[in-house]
Amino acid sequence: MTRSLIPQNRRKSWTYLRITSVTALAAALGGCGTVVLDPAGDVAQQQGDLVVHSTYLMLLIIIPVMAATAWFAWHYRASNKDAKYDPDWDHSTQLELLIWAAPLLIIIALGALTWVGTHLLDPYRPIERIDAATRVAEDQEPLTVEVVALDWKWLFIYPDQGIATVNELVVPTGRPLNFKITSATVMNSFYVPAMAGQIYAMPGMETKLHAVMNENVKSVGFSANYSGAGFPNMRFPLVSVSDEEFADWAGRVKAGADTSAFSDRDIENRGELTRAAYLELEKPSEADPTMHFGSVDPALYQAILNMCVAPGKLCQDEIMAMDARAAAGHAGEEGAGEDGEGHEMVSADLLTYDKYGRDKSVAITGNPSAEHMRELEKVRAKARAAVSAHHMQNMNKGADKPAMEGQEILPEAPTEAATAAASPTNSRN
Repeated sequence: MTRSLIPQNRRKSWTYLRITSVTALAAALGGCGTVVLDPAGDVAQQQGDLVVHSTYLMLLIIIPVMAATAWFAWHYRASNKDAKYDPDWDHSTQLELLIWAAPLLIIIALGALTWVGTHLLDPYRPIERIDAATRVAEDQEPLTVEVVALDWKWLFIYPDQGIATVNELVVPTGRPLNFKITSATVMNSFYVPAMAGQIYAMPGMETKLHAVMNENVKSVGFSANYSGAGFPNMRFPLVSVSDEEFADWAGRVKAGADTSAFSDRDIENRGELTRAAYLELEKPSEADPTMHFGSVDPALYQAILNMCVAPGKLCQDEIMAMDARAAAGHAGEEGAGEDGEGHEMVSADLLTYDKYGRDKSVAITGNPSAEHMRELEKVRAKARAAVSAHHMQNMNKGADKPAMEGQEILPEAPTEAATAAASPTNSRN
């Protein structure tokens, strides 16, 4: 009698353990937000619909297969003596059609749904509608926001408003949004589930995201890509407000008078975001307060993108211009090269990008020598010549685009006064 009770007690224990585990798991999951399925913008709504419709299509196969598995296990159980046993059966045309045709049709439907959705929701494609019933007006200009991922915070630059914020993103409802995204450090990921899908941020590169918010809400954005010790703090509020409220908020930020941050963190009005201020901001830090900058260096974002914010550094677009110049056959021109083969010769200090100063380069000290600046201006002059030559080639060919994007941000040629100031005589004085 005792031996017969032991298996029964064990079964009860296992049943209790399973029920307890499932209940605890359900309770834990109940505290999670739906995130993707709780959109506040049209792009996020369409992405959520795509997920739901794809799930329904897949369930058309999964549910029948699971049901058939359970039915076969029950129907052909050992105790069912009425089940037909046919060991010689090996083919059924009807079953073959069902087994292959149904999944094939669903895969075709999934492929069509995904292909259409992928192209319609391409983050680089400007949005054509505010919602299902409202098209974007032809004269409606999008709000441009330049996004920079830092260690470990987010910088948002509003070029049209001439302001910037850290760890706070405020946008107008019902207006197209154009995000230009880059990183000043390791690869990161910009993600606001209520607005749109995640977009990677990479140093020296620019990714884009077009979206719109349809509701006045306070949502949460964060980094979706692990980037180091301060990664958990890379969160920020996204606040969608009316056009009037947005204009009022931008005015307060510009005046340095905003004291009511939308985030739960303290707020600091920092004044002007110059290159020097950015280099301080760029240093790794965690759990930073919300910061507002009433003015921004208009060329700052392009300098961040081209990895040349620090003084005395050669920009990436200038390096590419030199490469393009050599590829176009201009490397053999007089004065173009120093290595005997017509290749550009640039000092390693101009090309080294070491933001943390391991090599104590001029990019960190901020005190480039006159000789360094003369070399930099010499290389930049060649880069400008390369861009100009390619632009003229395209014009002669009737091309619609310049040879290279970003040519408008190449520095102007140094003036005579600037050249004189960098001369050895003046540097000694």
